[in-house]
Amino acid sequence: MNSNFLDTINTPSDLRELNSDQLPKLAKELRQFIINIVATKEGHLGASLGVVELTIALHYVFNTPKDLLIWDVGHQAYVHKILTNRKAHFDTNRQLGGISGFPKRSESEYDTFGTGHSSTSISAALGMAIASQIKGDFKKHHIAVIGDASIASGMAFEGLNHAGVTNANLLVILNDNAIGIDPSVGALKQYLTNVKKGTEKQDNIFEALNFNYSGPIDGHDIFKVIEEFERLKTIEGPKFLHIITKKGKGLKQAEENQVVYHAPGKFDAITGDILPKSTKIQAPKYQDVFGLTLVELAQDNENIVGITPAMPTGSSLKYMMEAFPNRAFDVGIAEQHAVTLAAGMATQGMIPFCNIYSTFLQRAYDQIIHDVALQNLPVIFCLDRAGLVGEDGATHHGVFDLAYLRCIPNLIIAAPRNEIELRNMLYTAQLGKLKNPLAIRYPRGRGDILNWQVPFKETQIGKGEQLKKGKKIAILSIGAIAKNVTEAIQSLNISHYDMHFVKPLDQSLLHDIFSKYDVIITIENGTIIGGFGSGIAEFKALNNYKNTLKILGIPDTFIEQGTIAELEEKTGISAKQIKLFVETYL
Repeated sequence: MNSNFLDTINTPSDLRELNSDQLPKLAKELRQFIINIVATKEGHLGASLGVVELTIALHYVFNTPKDLLIWDVGHQAYVHKILTNRKAHFDTNRQLGGISGFPKRSESEYDTFGTGHSSTSISAALGMAIASQIKGDFKKHHIAVIGDASIASGMAFEGLNHAGVTNANLLVILNDNAIGIDPSVGALKQYLTNVKKGTEKQDNIFEALNFNYSGPIDGHDIFKVIEEFERLKTIEGPKFLHIITKKGKGLKQAEENQVVYHAPGKFDAITGDILPKSTKIQAPKYQDVFGLTLVELAQDNENIVGITPAMPTGSSLKYMMEAFPNRAFDVGIAEQHAVTLAAGMATQGMIPFCNIYSTFLQRAYDQIIHDVALQNLPVIFCLDRAGLVGEDGATHHGVFDLAYLRCIPNLIIAAPRNEIELRNMLYTAQLGKLKNPLAIRYPRGRGDILNWQVPFKETQIGKGEQLKKGKKIAILSIGAIAKNVTEAIQSLNISHYDMHFVKPLDQSLLHDIFSKYDVIITIENGTIIGGFGSGIAEFKALNNYKNTLKILGIPDTFIEQGTIAELEEKTGISAKQIKLFVETYL
């Protein structure tokens, strides 16, 4: 008998050749395979370790890819990828030119739906199930695995609400591990906790939505999971299986410290210990500048409140939650609610700082327009992870915010170029002078300034500044991309302006620029369609200027995964590429 089952398995068809009593050993091998690769290549660890038995059972019982399987959210899908003909390439996971860290339809027929954001699986699987009915295929199974706190999102409830009045062949599997990236929150989490304890005496909420409910069962008991899947295959209509798993299962440190080991970076595959970081003193992460500054401001301004949809650690709102627990709120994966909650608070004189990753704010677009901007409420949006974010790839790059926000009336859009500018913008926002909503965007990662906690200085809204004087050519940048520009042109006789604001633009400064320079180049860490450069182009056209205008930024395509440095080089906004471009006009 082969002593290493994983060596023999490339597809689910190979998996189904094993006897069920061989599957626990396969599960152990899969865990070690993931640990060994993620330890050196980095990535999402805890979530996939928690679904090893579940993933094996799904592909063992169901006839994938004919039966359609959706992972929600997609960072749970590493085992799925390994079992679906990507084992040999798994060491390229999240790397430039490698496989995506999330399910991706163009990558594999087994990836039936792309799921980088959360809570979409039930709607998508229901759509597939209804399509199968229309086509007369009543035997195909449609499975949505929803976990890592995704069930609490409004969209998940919308899908459940519709599915419950259909007879679609839909199986929703709740992977209940009580944690997303941070611990789950909210009344539903408390309900599920009571269900697990056997203390919940109310009617089952999922049965009330007309689902055939079963569970909760141990998601690490592979024989029990397989037995339940075989039973559910024979039941018609919408079904709901509640399984209990432990995030990080199989690696002691990942089980005990689930927040850190969600995506731990490099670690020792044998001991599980995270490898020590450089002892060199480093500049702060932008998220920490936000979080620590907000605490500092909140100490003197009792009207300040903080809101985040399920990212208190990633956004560093955790600092305010610790210092002022009654004024800082994690609302779960509920971006729409977060925005309108902030709007409601603003009507009562509070100063809400709504901290949402740029890519996730996309999910609350109507709320920004209808609930905030239309009513001109002074909500402060803090857009973390703006611009290219690296290895998470196309689903997570925050490159669309300038374009999708710029067209909204009443909204001020600021992009500080460094930590001190961000600090001052946060200070300015809470002075009580703000009569409009404000969006402040800043990038993922660290800045460059060690001594950033300097005395506050009020920022002039809508005013830019000249950073370097030169001749003939002027570069206009927005936000932290100014660092690349500064490096690119340090030996060149050209001018550099930091515009600070995308809306309102500094009209007076722009008239001065267009009257002085033959060539004007805009640079942004965002899409060139509709973004900062487009705003400058509109100014040029409205004022009938004839200068040469060139727009650099993210091209009109979805950018895949890679390091930020690799992606900046590829998209032409690295210091090297900026210099090469500028030199063509000298």
